[in-house]
Amino acid sequence: MRSRLLLLAVAVTALAAVITSWVLDAAAVDHWLAVHTGTVNESGPYYGFWSGFGSDIAEFGIIGAIGTGVYQMVRKYNCHEPRCWRVGNHSAAGGQFLLCYRHHPDYHGSRPTSAMIKGLHRAHKQRQASLDEKLHRIHGSSRSSDADN
Repeated sequence: MRSRLLLLAVAVTALAAVITSWVLDAAAVDHWLAVHTGTVNESGPYYGFWSGFGSDIAEFGIIGAIGTGVYQMVRKYNCHEPRCWRVGNHSAAGGQFLLCYRHHPDYHGSRPTSAMIKGLHRAHKQRQASLDEKLHRIHGSSRSSDADN
């Protein structure tokens, strides 16, 4: 959180410096901007723009479409908690939901440690063994009733 605040302060300071330099020397900055966007009257009105910077408008659209596709693909793998942008790596509720470590009920908001992983694995194996034992008992009783008939 502190690094984000520091980064925001640096960005605001840099933006303020750019605006101040533009205000103090507007003619030079405006000319530089006009030359680099192609709006200087070269051989006709806006010819430089459409043959230079303006011709990239379609490329910006393509990049935007690719960006949107990537966002939609990533969004599919986001944490199912509303307004959480983290990637959901941990399944919950029998695989119905993908949750990040902060929202997964087994992790209690902290990153999974080695001891936590081992404990959860041990509990999972015990549940599986219990289910297997019940299944074998059910199948064993059904086979003995089939043999009686």
